[in-house]
Amino acid sequence: MLGGAGVLLGVAAAPAQAAEVAYATECIPPAISGLPPVQGTTKVEITAPAEAKVGDEVEVVWKFVQAASKNPNILDLEANTVQPTGTLKAAGAQTADIAMQGPRENPPIPKNTDMRLSDMKGKLKLTAPGEVSLTPGAYNINVNKPISTDTKCSPKETVKPAATIKVTDGSGSSGGTTGGQPTVVPTLPTSLPTGVPTSVPTGTAGPTPSESETGGDDGGTSTGGGTGGGDGGQTDFTGKEVQVPYECKTPIGDKEATSPVQINAKKDGGSFGLTVQFKKSVMDSPADIPKDSVKPSMEVALGGADKGTVHVEGPTNAEPIKSGDPIEIPDLKGTYKPGASGESTLSPGVLTIEALGTTTTCTPAKTEVSLTLDTSEQASGASGGGSAGGSAGGSAGGSSTDGGLAATGAEDQGSLKALGLVAGTALLLGGAVFTFMPGRRVR
Repeated sequence: MLGGAGVLLGVAAAPAQAAEVAYATECIPPAISGLPPVQGTTKVEITAPAEAKVGDEVEVVWKFVQAASKNPNILDLEANTVQPTGTLKAAGAQTADIAMQGPRENPPIPKNTDMRLSDMKGKLKLTAPGEVSLTPGAYNINVNKPISTDTKCSPKETVKPAATIKVTDGSGSSGGTTGGQPTVVPTLPTSLPTGVPTSVPTGTAGPTPSESETGGDDGGTSTGGGTGGGDGGQTDFTGKEVQVPYECKTPIGDKEATSPVQINAKKDGGSFGLTVQFKKSVMDSPADIPKDSVKPSMEVALGGADKGTVHVEGPTNAEPIKSGDPIEIPDLKGTYKPGASGESTLSPGVLTIEALGTTTTCTPAKTEVSLTLDTSEQASGASGGGSAGGSAGGSAGGSSTDGGLAATGAEDQGSLKALGLVAGTALLLGGAVFTFMPGRRVR
């Protein structure tokens, strides 16, 4: 084989050799992901000239026959987003670390399929006669979308040389032999992320609270029991802060956490503008996050006289968020149009976070009423109209996600800091998965 596989530069090319080696490998996901180390098997083919002489600069090629694991069942990776780099160890007549790098070239890699890494190349200047063995070492996998992340993989056993170059002193004397080592039969790879990110946080998950301005004016408020019917002209109603135990379904497993949440309302005719706030929590972004990447929403559960849900949501982040900066999530807003007359309760319901193509859904383990309103039935309102869709059931306001009336109007960016995305950001081989960890209450 001449040319790309093994080229002897500066002299006539000698026949190339290609040999495989397999070794147990541990891949460390980026800290942002919170994922545990991945154990798998890497299978590599090294191609190099069989012979060369002192002073020659030779090119060697590292081909990934098998990566340590598959792309997990999280995100499809786009074409040309993955780039490997690594170190090839030279030993024997001379010792050196050969820097290897492959182009950012890969076909689309669907979820739960084998990783496809490009061939890496490097050059070695030969300095002494004898045999020079070539042994693959640690390597890194970088994914540049949606943000740049690295997964570091290293051997967990002594790796056998994959190829040997016979180096002469120019007179034909070397005393070396050529040939690679026999292939070691690899174990089956895991289906965990290779190079993880393949992204995105261990630890318990669930929304962390955030800091926000209280909704409503000072003109007459009621905590957890405001009335909107015979209210004597009251228009602003402040709910009480309730501790909501969330059970979250995330792309990397089930998580649980409790968050303090408050629902406020402002009466407008027969309807109410709702504002849902996640209370203060201290947290910074664990990585650079592009603009328009995070979209939160909730189905507020109705109970008491009324039934159904009210959809509230916040806008996506208008600007990129730099690593270390606070993540600011706006208040979630929507419009509640009553479908029944009487005392109606409002409780935090199912929370959804859409982030970079992934979805995390958190459902309250139990209902906690934050606000009670005195309501008057409106045409096509929650309980009786098609816009409500379904029934939340229960006088306490169940957590059904059926329905969803509501014109949302979440243009305002409140001062909410962090909806608990701190260690809840998982970046899996270029994908971002948002989960949550319990936040500490700050008072």
